Amino acid sequence: MPLEPNMHIIEIGCGEGGVLKAFTDRGIHCVGVDLSKGRIERAKKLMQAEIVAGKAIFIAQNVYEDNFLKKWREKFDLIILKDTIEHIPEQAKFIPYLKQFLRPQGKIFFGFPPWYMPFGGHQQICENKLLGMLPYYHLLPKAIYKGILRLFKEPEPSIQELLEIKATGISIERFKRIIKNSDFKIVNETIFLINPIYQYKFGLKVRKQLPFLAAIPGLRNFVSTAAWFLAGEMIE
Repeated sequence: MPLEPNMHIIEIGCGEGGVLKAFTDRGIHCVGVDLSKGRIERAKKLMQAEIVAGKAIFIAQNVYEDNFLKKWREKFDLIILKDTIEHIPEQAKFIPYLKQFLRPQGKIFFGFPPWYMPFGGHQQICENKLLGMLPYYHLLPKAIYKGILRLFKEPEPSIQELLEIKATGISIERFKRIIKNSDFKIVNETIFLINPIYQYKFGLKVRKQLPFLAAIPGLRNFVSTAAWFLAGEMIE
């Protein structure tokens, strides 16, 4: 997708704003929104120069609120949801709702770890180091999964967060069904064997998934660590 300095971009679930830094550096106007007031306050500190220059705005708010929609309706050329959609409940309701923020020909970027991949349950956030390194056990039935977390004395707030992720985790196939049912079309997709973020976290080289594995529904979820999609509204 070509990027121009006069574009307007919003990132939903922006955290501390690091993703948007790449866009403000290109002169693009950015809005970051997140439910966490603490993370938004940190974004305001880290991106203070961009805010003063009028390149960035950071907001702690729920995008479903009427005043948020009223202010930002049809304002954006691109919506970014990077490592966010897998945390959002009722994705079949949320994704079509996003249309209201798009300008004509606007696009949405989705990047997420497929639920069935080795660490799709985000168990790397566990305080117990062993639990953080164990793959796939997030796929066990909820009662067993919860029992394992408690057996290893994982703190209750962490357990609740992990169970919430279990409830909202999304597969590639379900994501594509929601996109189709929302009258969007996928204009670009990349499935990764090695998630690009792992380059910074673990020093691993980015690798796209083997084409034949990326094309096999179901199986690709178990062996791919990230799925990236660019979607646009279906135009008849």
